[in-house]
Amino acid sequence: MMNDLIKLIDENLDKFLPIEYPEELFKSMRYTVLLEGKRLRPVLCLEICRCLGGKIEDALPTACAIEMLHAQTLIHDDLPCMDNDDFRRGKPSNHKVFGEATAVLAGDALISYAAQVILRNSKNLPADVLLQLLDDFCTAAGARGVIAGQVVDIEAEGHPEKHCAEKLDFIHEHKTGDLFKLAIVSGARIAGGSCEQIEDAKKFARDFGLAFQIADDILDVVSDFETMGKTLGKDAQSGKLTYVTMYGLDNAKCKLSCLLDSCDVIINKYNSEILREIVKGIRKRVGI
Repeated sequence: MMNDLIKLIDENLDKFLPIEYPEELFKSMRYTVLLEGKRLRPVLCLEICRCLGGKIEDALPTACAIEMLHAQTLIHDDLPCMDNDDFRRGKPSNHKVFGEATAVLAGDALISYAAQVILRNSKNLPADVLLQLLDDFCTAAGARGVIAGQVVDIEAEGHPEKHCAEKLDFIHEHKTGDLFKLAIVSGARIAGGSCEQIEDAKKFARDFGLAFQIADDILDVVSDFETMGKTLGKDAQSGKLTYVTMYGLDNAKCKLSCLLDSCDVIINKYNSEILREIVKGIRKRVGI
């Protein structure tokens, strides 16, 4: 069932992002957006919507827009001025294929393009819901969202004297957590979820987003390129502030297990096999 959702998402990403003029820009945008991946954020958006009685078709534009925004963060994150990574999902990073200037511009373009995908294709959504979705999207994409997390991440890199729990929490909440929150809460809003269901979605998003980033921190230490599709071991080399560098590997695994247990409580409440599969997948990859 999850593979069916991924196929549906891939088909709509291709449809929503055709090649236009200037072709090099759109090819660069499509390159990262359409790289083979798990599509976790759009899958979560669609599945939460379905669980709460909404129509998957109504959530597809928003789900695809969130994946485009995620691709934007990957393009910029890989740049030499950021994390300086040559590979993403086992393929050369965007700037290695199209050059740094085009990669920067493709990332910039995806932010506004993705918002337009929501606005122009969500014909069945009430105006108040659409406005809330766009406000949530712009918040997650901007200075109070992933950009804020990236800035604090850069500030802390290579400066162990600046490392602290509050800064680590801020990085994880915004650099990683905000896009998961956007996906999950958007799915609940599109379904017309109750106040209780929206709160459940927010709690699940907080726990899952932090769990995902802690798992990524752990895998940077224990995994390999073939599994992750990107350069590993760079966190320690560059002096990044991560859950592992702050608390150690064993404590990171313990915290991850507790967060996933908390996710399971909400999953059991709404009985989603897809969400169970996602959480089990994280446990398996990390070995907990």
